[in-house]
Amino acid sequence: MADCSSIQKSLAWCQGRPELPGVKRRIYYISKYDIVKWPTLQHDANGRLTSSSYSGDFTLRADVKWKFIDIIAEKSQLTSEAQGEYPSQTQLNKLVAVHPGVEAEATAAAAYLNNNDNVFLVEDMRGAFRVIGSDKWPTKTTVTQDLGQGVTGSTSTTINVEATDECPAPFYAGSIDADEGTINPEGNPNQNSGSSSSGNTSTGGTPSYDNTVYINNYPYTVSKLGNQSAYGPIRSIKITGKNMNGLSIVYNNKDSEDEIPVSNGGSEALWNGSISYPNTIDVYRGDSASGNSIELWFTISILKAGEPIGD
Repeated sequence: MADCSSIQKSLAWCQGRPELPGVKRRIYYISKYDIVKWPTLQHDANGRLTSSSYSGDFTLRADVKWKFIDIIAEKSQLTSEAQGEYPSQTQLNKLVAVHPGVEAEATAAAAYLNNNDNVFLVEDMRGAFRVIGSDKWPTKTTVTQDLGQGVTGSTSTTINVEATDECPAPFYAGSIDADEGTINPEGNPNQNSGSSSSGNTSTGGTPSYDNTVYINNYPYTVSKLGNQSAYGPIRSIKITGKNMNGLSIVYNNKDSEDEIPVSNGGSEALWNGSISYPNTIDVYRGDSASGNSIELWFTISILKAGEPIGD
């Protein structure tokens, strides 16, 4: 018989905590065609969401970057509402983004946004990015233009987006490879479902670890007790999974040890620092729900510049 025990949690609010409304003045978008791999939302065995945050990064086609649109924040808004009937309700996420220009570039943008299945990233006033668009359902984008009226009128190109999703505009803490540079190259440690939890903790349950690990923001496929070569210095190690715990590294001839902090309920872990050649790095992980069983996962052999990577 299926375990249907509740996964719900209490929802607290500290008296006097300011809740900052609105969105920031730059949004990002891309065609779903250009997304090679999506980050994932975490579910339990019954298919229920256990987190509102994506785990992992968006992987894009080669030489493709997120495009940006500057908007009038005071006239733009992100909302979400339930749709459908029990037990099949989903969320309809809606974005209204007002760009002040109506020149040729804005008009061209209207043409290809209208006829494309897009994904949008919107940053809230706390610095957290929200995703409008899903890999499960199409995104509807419609654009209107207003050239203004009279000497006191105003021009605008208004982008209206509607996207069905499992939850209200999921959070995204991964990197964003945009035209103006990479945003959150190592992920945003302050962004996890809008909460402030951190530390080497998980929500409990059997740990699982994704085989793709990001070393210096580059994906590597690792295996248990395997050896992975990477060019130094090693400045970041990012790991994703579920219920992760006990993550740490040992280096400097095994004389030094650092914890890899786990966040987002055990779904993300990020270490930052600097370890150079000729060190090796042993990565350890917890392989039990209690965290009492800590075992060697894989080893990173640090190469110096120009040294060939062996088998």
